[in-house]
Amino acid sequence: MADRPPAAMQPEVEEPAIPADELTIREQVWARVQEARNVKRPHTLELVRLMATDVVELHGDRLFGDDPAMVGGLCRLDGRAIVFVGHQKGAEVEENIARNFGMPHPEGYRKAMRLFRLAERLGVPVVTFVDTPGAYPGAASEERGVAESIARSIQLMCGLRTPIVSVITGEGGSGGALAIAVGDVVLALENAVYSVITPEGCASILWRSPDAAQQAAVAMRITAGEQQALGVIDRVVGEPAEGAHAAPAETARRLREQLAVILDELVARPVEDLLDERYERYRRMGAFADSGPPQAVVRPERPGIADRLRILLGSGRGILAAELGPLRPGAADEVDDPPLREDG
Repeated sequence: MADRPPAAMQPEVEEPAIPADELTIREQVWARVQEARNVKRPHTLELVRLMATDVVELHGDRLFGDDPAMVGGLCRLDGRAIVFVGHQKGAEVEENIARNFGMPHPEGYRKAMRLFRLAERLGVPVVTFVDTPGAYPGAASEERGVAESIARSIQLMCGLRTPIVSVITGEGGSGGALAIAVGDVVLALENAVYSVITPEGCASILWRSPDAAQQAAVAMRITAGEQQALGVIDRVVGEPAEGAHAAPAETARRLREQLAVILDELVARPVEDLLDERYERYRRMGAFADSGPPQAVVRPERPGIADRLRILLGSGRGILAAELGPLRPGAADEVDDPPLREDG
C-alpha cells in the first residue's frame, strides 16, 4: 500500500463559494443585528422620559433586592396612566457594567411581576420594553431561581386582567425577553431583532462554530420584518433613516403615536375578550401536527395485595418443590428410605 503524501503536500479542500444573493442577505441581516445591539440606541428609561410625563420609577421586588437591569414604574402617556416595565442597558462601559448589560437576575423579573400586579389592582394598562440578550445565566442567578421567575412571569402575564402592549426596542433574546413580552399587541422597532437564542449561540450548537453567526441569523429569521411575517410581531415601527440611536426623540415620537392608538383600542375592549385572545395568540404560534383524539386504552385491572402475594407464594412453592422436594418434618427420611410394606 502506497504511503500517503505529507499533509503539506495534500491539496487543500476549497469551501463552496457562497452565492452573491445569499451573501447580500447575510450582510443585510447581520447589519440589523449590529444595529439592534448598538449601545447608543435609546433604552427603556430614555424612551419613557421622551414619550411620557409624570414618570415615577419604582424599585425592589420586596423579596431580595433591586435589579438595575430591569426598570419600571408609573407614568402618563398622552394623559393616560400606565405602568411601564423594561430592560435597561447602559450607553457607556461603566453604566453597562452597573446594569449588567441588560441581563436581569431573578429579582428583576420578580420586580416586574410586582409592577404587573400593581397595574392590575389599579386598572391601568402595562407597556413593556424588551432589550436584552437573555437573562443572566450566572451561578447566583440560578441559585435564586431564574428559570422559575421567568416561568412565573410568563404565567402571570397570560392571565393579567389588564391590557398589555410589548415593544421590542433592541435585542430580544431567549426567555429573558419573553418573560416580559407576553402582550395583547407586540410592536418592534424597525432595526430590532427577536429570537429564541443569540445567533452566536445558535451557530455554536448547530454549526459547532460561532463564526457561523451570520448564517444562523438568516436561518432563524430574527429581523422585525420576518417576525411580523411569522405572526410573532403585530406591527413594525419605522426608525429614522440614520437609526434610532441617531434620533431618539423622533423614534420616541413615532412609538408614542402607535402606543396611544393601540392603548385606546385595547382599553375599550372587555377584559375577558382580551384574555381569551391573548391565550389563543400564543397557542397558535409554531408548527405542530395533530394526531387526532386519543384512543381509549383498556388497562387490565391490577391485582390486589392478597392476589399478588398468592401468586408470589405459589410461584415460589413450585420452584422450591421442584428443587428441594416437599418441605415438612420427616420429608428427607421419607425420600431416602422407602416405606415398609405391611406384609413384611
